[in-house]
Amino acid sequence: MAKSFFEKYIGFILSGLVLAGLVVLYFVHPEFQEQVKEVWKVLMSEDEEYIQEYVERFGMWGPIAIIVFIVMQMFLIIFPSWLPIIVGVMAYGFWWGIFINLIGVGIASTIGYFIGGKLKSIFFSKKKLKKMDFWISNYGFGTVILFRISPFFSNDGISFLAGIFRMNFKKFMLATYCGMIPLSLAVGYFSKDLDRLEKGLYWIGGIGAVLYAAYIYLDHKKRKKKN
Repeated sequence: MAKSFFEKYIGFILSGLVLAGLVVLYFVHPEFQEQVKEVWKVLMSEDEEYIQEYVERFGMWGPIAIIVFIVMQMFLIIFPSWLPIIVGVMAYGFWWGIFINLIGVGIASTIGYFIGGKLKSIFFSKKKLKKMDFWISNYGFGTVILFRISPFFSNDGISFLAGIFRMNFKKFMLATYCGMIPLSLAVGYFSKDLDRLEKGLYWIGGIGAVLYAAYIYLDHKKRKKKN
């Protein structure tokens, strides 16, 4: 039996409702607005003690608060993807901070992937999706890694795209962690020197993008010769 519109797009509808609800709440509820402003102030402070004190207010729920923030970050594109790593490292130390972040990334990536799966028939026809099969099969893994480590691309947007273009879920998650583990280690290590961190990320992202583009070009040329 054919699914109803609501059943088919329930993930997308619920995500949209949650996001719309938060936006409305921000403008109509002064206390919520103050909380959001305080969180923004804490995140932008770069003050280790201030961040620690704020996260400690949550007690045992602190790590869960960071994970929830990472999940919400899929829709809050104003926050850089490496920010929760710094907060986690400053609040809980290097290894625990990175571990909490990787759990959050896994949950957020899974949610984004399955939302993307619900969106595929809205934005793309079956013909267009079939055309993308070659790219996903041959270059999808490397593309996900590049998006995860590069500040130029949407770290969270790649989760939606992987779901839309039906990339194998296990392969997607493996690529996600192949990109996020080294990024998390680098961000955690340089968390006390944000200028150096940002420059480093731009260099890594830029060099990675150039090398990967060169690889795709050479591989495409090689395939053309074979055919």
